[in-house]
Amino acid sequence: MRSKPSNPIARLWRKLGPGLVTGASDDDPSGIATYSQAGAAFGTQLLWTPLLTYPMMVAVQEMCARIGMVTGQGLMGVIKKHYSPWVVRLVLLVSLPSILLNIGANIAGMGAVGTMLIPSVPPFLFSIVFTALLLYATVVWSYRRIAKVMKWLCITLFCYVLIPLMIDTDWWVALSNTFIPTLSSDKAFLMALVGILGTTISPYLFFWQASMEVEERLQRGLVVDRKLIGEMETDVRSGMLLSNVVFYFIVLTCGTVLHGAGITSIATVEQAAEALRPLLGSMAHVLFAAGVIGTGFLAIPVLGGALSYMMAEVFDWPEGLDKKFNEAPGFYITLILALLIGLFILFSGITPFQALLWTAVLYGVTAPVLIALILRICNDGRIMGEFTNGRKQNIIAGITLVVMIAAAVALLFFGW
Repeated sequence: MRSKPSNPIARLWRKLGPGLVTGASDDDPSGIATYSQAGAAFGTQLLWTPLLTYPMMVAVQEMCARIGMVTGQGLMGVIKKHYSPWVVRLVLLVSLPSILLNIGANIAGMGAVGTMLIPSVPPFLFSIVFTALLLYATVVWSYRRIAKVMKWLCITLFCYVLIPLMIDTDWWVALSNTFIPTLSSDKAFLMALVGILGTTISPYLFFWQASMEVEERLQRGLVVDRKLIGEMETDVRSGMLLSNVVFYFIVLTCGTVLHGAGITSIATVEQAAEALRPLLGSMAHVLFAAGVIGTGFLAIPVLGGALSYMMAEVFDWPEGLDKKFNEAPGFYITLILALLIGLFILFSGITPFQALLWTAVLYGVTAPVLIALILRICNDGRIMGEFTNGRKQNIIAGITLVVMIAAAVALLFFGW
């Protein structure tokens, strides 16, 4: 039995797991592109949005984690067991293309910034190499090893926290825009706001969070009680806090540097990193690009894994990153196909920005439906037993549902 570390930070680090990885993976290359564009277009005006998204993300991800812990099933498995087959088909129909497009956008973004660091290597070759490395790690490595590596990859996100400390940042204006919301009826502003909501509260994270809690429970032989639920809540809050802090600093960096220099249109992560080069110098440029690659390695297995868990639960296949390929062939074949299709999108002529836009549309339609289902599950005593939602959880989750419905309507109204 391992002794507990005496350092409180070390003790906290040991407790963190699925929630931390889920939150960190939310800042994937496609998300970074969204935050970069928001900062470039509107400066620091949207710095208040992380304060809005943080409690909503915590509410939804905590419910998903609790569902996985209490039921011992992933979210799709619970939906299949307690709801009509048409609900399962609808969720799967909308989730498949959005996740595949997101994988493709992230692989393309990683390849593009890889070339910026080593110009002699073309982007497509970097994308192929990155995909091969990801496939090897997720198929061959054990769950514990994958979880440990993903946990340490979260540290790459601090690249974005460092950059504003290296430049001449007007902290008074930044803090003012953080605590005093700026609103506008301008179409571009509303689209940026909707894009942020769709990027931060992404449906694939719901499935991943629930399934990872099941994995943790099986791996560690955990018995669900109030103490364990409390540790899970700490994990989820920490992960969502990291996600929103990084989101905040990316908007701050691009809002200070790019918007301040008159660069107001950024479509991809490589454009954001390239634009930073002459203004910040090579060090900040390299940090930004390295962060994109690190988050890609973190997020793509989460995307592919979420899809694999969904398909395995729908078709009752053996599942789990703790299993070997021959023990769960359907699960791993789904994961392999997801990454290969994502790589193929790179060669299909669809730009990463187009993939990101379509993904946001599909996520915007899916998220409210799933949040409503998650709310219903978490208030059903037959499913959750004594671990149903409290009043505070229902209020925050209800507000989240209303906001996401409004975002979906705004996206369909203003986005076309």
